Amino acid sequence: MTDPNRQYGDPANPAQGPEPVVSKPYVMPDDPEAGSVEALAKEAAESRDKMLRTLAEMENLRKRTSREVADARAYGITGFARDILDIADNLQRALDAGPAEAKASADPGLKALIEGVELTERSLLNTLEKNGVRKFDPAGEKFDPNFQQAMYEVPDPSVPAGTVVQVVQAGYMIGDRVLRPALVAVSKGGVKAAANGNEPNSAA
Repeated sequence: MTDPNRQYGDPANPAQGPEPVVSKPYVMPDDPEAGSVEALAKEAAESRDKMLRTLAEMENLRKRTSREVADARAYGITGFARDILDIADNLQRALDAGPAEAKASADPGLKALIEGVELTERSLLNTLEKNGVRKFDPAGEKFDPNFQQAMYEVPDPSVPAGTVVQVVQAGYMIGDRVLRPALVAVSKGGVKAAANGNEPNSAA
């Protein structure tokens, strides 16, 4: 016969029996805690804001890098091109040294030399232009200090004051920037100045 005290414990001595099992209230694992919805919404908004900011920074970096690459491609040869201009100037001086009449009456050897210098100058200018460097001659245009440097004034009432009447040295552009301004002579006391009374010495 089974001893009931051995199965259920002695009521007089409860320490000898098994401990009673106390059940705990069951909490659903997906039940949100108080205020968790607002916290999750705030965290999602902050994450979205950080993501948008990161995307904007990446786009700005991409645009800045593209501009830097384009500038490097267009203006990376600026120093080299500026040095090459001395060669172009010397070729032009060599051609200007002899008048056109002398070339027409020159012997075949001299004529061939002049033509060789002209061909060399054209080839050099074409090479510069292929690399974004172009020559400009502002003769007859209104003086523009952004592209030209005035060396002296020439009294010439036949043209408006401030007109480029002589190009001492041609200018060059690289891309949309001035590589070297043109050195020019500017008219003084022209028709427009006399008509408007803007000639500084007109009152003298």
